[in-house]
Amino acid sequence: MTIGKKDCIFILTLVAVLGIFWAISGKERTHKVPYDDKHQQFYELFKQTGSKMDLDKGCPTCHNEQGGVPFPARHPLKPKDGPMRCTFCHKLIDKYK
Repeated sequence: MTIGKKDCIFILTLVAVLGIFWAISGKERTHKVPYDDKHQQFYELFKQTGSKMDLDKGCPTCHNEQGGVPFPARHPLKPKDGPMRCTFCHKLIDKYK
């Protein structure tokens, strides 16, 4: 049994796809929501409701561009761009859920 041209293309494509998956599956780069005095109320709210959507509604009170905690320049979404979905990227610390 010989390996033909189509087989080689298939194998190279498979190796390329697996290589891409391996390359992008690294360390998590987003910051987690800290468990401190400022954020503890959100952890308590999550324990009560189980809804991250409710948590997202409270983020803009502190995290805003009008004198609050500013967003980094390369932050992908700002409040003016659409609804805040902070907990979509910024996960809660597992041991406090």
